[in-house]
Amino acid sequence: MKTKKQDYSHLSPKQPIGIFDSGVGGLTVAKEIKRLLPNEDLIYFGDTKHLPYGEKSKEAIIGYATKITNFLLEQNCKTIVIACNTATANALQEVMETVAGKVPVIDVINPVAEKVAYEIHTNVGVIATKATVNSGLYKKSIRKHNKFIKVDELATPLLVPAIEEGFKNHPITHSIIYNYLSNAKLKNIETLILGCTHYPLLIDEIKQYYGNRVRVIDSPNIVANHLNIILDKYHLLNTDNTKATYQFYLSDITKNFEKISKKFFGKSIDLELKVL
Repeated sequence: MKTKKQDYSHLSPKQPIGIFDSGVGGLTVAKEIKRLLPNEDLIYFGDTKHLPYGEKSKEAIIGYATKITNFLLEQNCKTIVIACNTATANALQEVMETVAGKVPVIDVINPVAEKVAYEIHTNVGVIATKATVNSGLYKKSIRKHNKFIKVDELATPLLVPAIEEGFKNHPITHSIIYNYLSNAKLKNIETLILGCTHYPLLIDEIKQYYGNRVRVIDSPNIVANHLNIILDKYHLLNTDNTKATYQFYLSDITKNFEKISKKFFGKSIDLELKVL
């Protein structure tokens, strides 16, 4: 059965990129997109009112993800980046159906799984939210490309609340990281995928735990590069814009989001409250 060829000729390179996550985690992806594609306008939606997604039902996650997708389409976005592993694992199909082929959709699991599958990896560990681990999508996606890789997934639900509360470089996060990473499931891994876009905010602490024994995958960089390839493929890269704009919508404005977004995007950004 032939897949329908995508036609995005109705889209313009000047349209913004839409990005969404449950909170601050997606900012790690947005920051990489800003670095790699400095001419692109970005519209970010952080669903801070409903975080953490990892503790929610599949039905609730689908509801949040599709509403946000519709909002970003209304903002005239030329592509949707699901900068949330939990939303990808539980609502990717529904987001694709909502988009209905109008714009490309980039998720944060499949590009990472494909890259890991085609590089030299034997024992791969994944830490993620309960909802992402329960979906088994990382294991399925990696083994679809390479059935010989051993994949062990571990739910690490305390990390997102700790990050959202601003406990970076703090004894609380050190203790949580030690307890999770010393789990027997991760005993023989040589590669660790941070299966939540919040987790790169703790990447230094995670690397410190492992020393040089385990390779820690930088997912935001992989996703941003994949986005670059897709936009280039469909002639949607913005090359003329010298003053890129960044808009942030939040379902609940939090101090930690304000702090991290200003650190990544500069002091002059505005956060707008938007309840869907």
